[in-house]
Amino acid sequence: MAVTRRDFAKRSAYTGAGFALVGSAGVLGTAPGALATEVADTAAEQGGGGARLGYGPLVADPKGLLALPKGFTYRIITRTGETKLESGETTPSNHDGTATFEGRRGATLLVNNHELAGPRKDWPHPVPLIDGLVYDPAASGGCTVVEVAKHGDHVTEWVGIAGTATNCAGGRTPWGTWLTCEETEDKAGQNGMTKDHGYVFEVDPLDREANRDPKPIKALGRYAHEAVVVDPKRGHLYLTEDASGPNGLLYRWVPPHGFEHGRGRLRTLKDDAGVLQAPRCYDSGGKFVDDLSRATKTGTVYGVDWEPVPDRDAKSVSVRKQFKDGEITRARKLEGMWWADGGAYIVSSYAREESPAQHDGQVWFYDPKRRTLTLKVLLGVNPDPSKDGAFDGPDNITVSPYGGLVIAEDGEGIQHLFGATDDGRTYPIARNDLNIGSAEEPEFSEFTGVVFSPDGRTLYANIQVPGIMLAITGPWRRQG
Repeated sequence: MAVTRRDFAKRSAYTGAGFALVGSAGVLGTAPGALATEVADTAAEQGGGGARLGYGPLVADPKGLLALPKGFTYRIITRTGETKLESGETTPSNHDGTATFEGRRGATLLVNNHELAGPRKDWPHPVPLIDGLVYDPAASGGCTVVEVAKHGDHVTEWVGIAGTATNCAGGRTPWGTWLTCEETEDKAGQNGMTKDHGYVFEVDPLDREANRDPKPIKALGRYAHEAVVVDPKRGHLYLTEDASGPNGLLYRWVPPHGFEHGRGRLRTLKDDAGVLQAPRCYDSGGKFVDDLSRATKTGTVYGVDWEPVPDRDAKSVSVRKQFKDGEITRARKLEGMWWADGGAYIVSSYAREESPAQHDGQVWFYDPKRRTLTLKVLLGVNPDPSKDGAFDGPDNITVSPYGGLVIAEDGEGIQHLFGATDDGRTYPIARNDLNIGSAEEPEFSEFTGVVFSPDGRTLYANIQVPGIMLAITGPWRRQG
């Protein structure tokens, strides 16, 4: 039974604190390397720290690519300008959101977004326009499908969809496909495009024929999409928007009555099918919350109502601008999502002057049963991103088979893959050592597409620029 605003405020008053979530995951993290909550602090004081946190210090890579803890190794799976597609072209650039799937004969399949914006002439390595797989021939982005053989000794890559724009993150579906999200609002005639963009498309890694004649899923709205997850029980989809001026929104799509999900079913929907909604949050006292940055303590719980979007295709006004102040709850740079533990983990990468409060990253957990958002991770503003050690700017995210979260960093300065445990501690997993700047002004690209193989033995991740997919293996063990 869903919690109403009145119930939420009443129960919070009874407990004298936040609303207690039975069976929910523990609070995960806050300041880098620190315990997040008084509960975690108490456990540490009582000697309940358990196994050693993380995998030890990162060891610099003599090849200048990826620093890892001792005992871990990496392999390059694809690299822009070097590895080749089945069709003969080199791997497209700007790797982003990624998902893994079980392939045939023990292989692992990965669908890899390529976040390429604007016209094709702007990019040396756009996604090739393969006949039958193109939405808009003017657009540069799309997805490739990468097949890694069972023993990792052979890699094949082909185009899954082409002619889409700014394919940022996306999401894996329970029925084994990938939803790729366009992070743009370009319409036909803008930026050289010949069709409207800002949609979600479905890509099937196992059935190439299913990807022919790409069709946008307009029922999910047209805006700067970032990521998407599917509630396998209720059939709802949750989507993030990475936008500002004003800040973007979290969305929920409720399918029409009687609709059954499955491979290719989303593309059969009418453009106005179901209901697209935006959140209206309120605190334990029933007070409206205008922006998620208002939460300054992990464990903060907000109740959520859902308001219908007036014009999901944004024919004249961007979706997020169709709401007046005080009608819905916003957040800066809503990014990666992952469905696990009966709900959605949702990232807000940072907040600055445009938001009520500043931070360098939040991870929220949405519980659909109770209709609540709980702040799990909160990273304070990093005072010196050029120094190694602190983490900022979480982006893509995955739930680890070894407990807690693994997060890809898209912050300032040095970039990491890092973990966050269930009891509120963070630890490094990898560091990008590839300097694409200069010795005087070093620059390191963000990590993207962090995801484990289906068997949990390999962690895949991308360095977005120049575009490198990596497979990381080592002595993984339970954390927390």
